Amino acid sequence: MSPTSPGPVLGVVGWSGSGKTSLLEQLIARLAGQGLRVNVVKHSHHDVELEPPRKDSARLRMAGAAEVMLASPYRVAILRELRGADEPSLAEHLARLAPADLTLVEGYKWERMPKLEVFRPALGRPALYPDDPDVVAVASDAPCPPDARGVAWLDLNDPGRVLEWLRDWLREYPKVS
Repeated sequence: MSPTSPGPVLGVVGWSGSGKTSLLEQLIARLAGQGLRVNVVKHSHHDVELEPPRKDSARLRMAGAAEVMLASPYRVAILRELRGADEPSLAEHLARLAPADLTLVEGYKWERMPKLEVFRPALGRPALYPDDPDVVAVASDAPCPPDARGVAWLDLNDPGRVLEWLRDWLREYPKVS
């Protein structure tokens, strides 16, 4: 990430069905329970519909608003209509987030950032770490292979150990002035 990125950013990558979201849920709950502020950027290849088409914010977007902020005492959402424009970059998304102790990015596996790969050989898909030098750790339900080239190999079924690795990684993360 660039020097202007919002503190520690860790990508969580892997094939669909590998368990990325389930692992993230467990990690975020534990980190938030320890008082850390955690942001998440979740990439989707699908259209995102946050409100039914007949609700006010959807009607205003459909009328032509570039962005609609939906605000309540419980949450705030900003919906931006791209209307054919290029999808904003990950850096642009990160710049819009509030400061946090950690930002986790699910998806964006093509981006340059430190990554934790979630890998399940039973899916029949190849591991990403051999071809991606940004993968710093792998959480897997398989034993560590001999060619793991120095990446941390974590037991996917032991989220406590993955959390321990993540806490160590955060302590070692280079701070940018």
